[in-house]
Amino acid sequence: MSSPADPPSVPPLRVRTAVPADLPALVTLEQSAFAGDRLSRAQYRRHLASPSALVLAADAPGIALLGSALVFFRTGSVRARLYSIATAPAARGRGVGAALLDAAEHAAWARGCRAMRLEVRVDNAAAIALYERAGYRRIGGYPAYYDDGADAWRYEKVLP
Repeated sequence: MSSPADPPSVPPLRVRTAVPADLPALVTLEQSAFAGDRLSRAQYRRHLASPSALVLAADAPGIALLGSALVFFRTGSVRARLYSIATAPAARGRGVGAALLDAAEHAAWARGCRAMRLEVRVDNAAAIALYERAGYRRIGGYPAYYDDGADAWRYEKVLP
């Protein structure tokens, strides 16, 4: 029997490669997860079809899309770029971001990449904590990187 202090039960999380049928849910998730710098329907459509991009989707049985990640690959490069991780507001703090990050790293390794880079808003403490817990180290920054003028940190992890 659970007490009021127990966290709600979470169905088993599944991370998979997104498919074109996920497009409406990906766009909805993007709108709910970010106030700006959002990917458009056309961008997602292009990334879903591109051999140089990987769109991951996190879901659970009977639940709408809980999160997504977008990774870019350059031919001949040993570095992948994590462009975005989006988590549904109701799923934050439940390991969705960590599961997507882990899946993105495994996919990059499988494609021959030996490092992953990313940018993160300097005021996004939750994302910074996630990346640092996962072994990413800060390697630089970009002033006024985002649409609203916010600065970004650049992080990198050598993939084990």
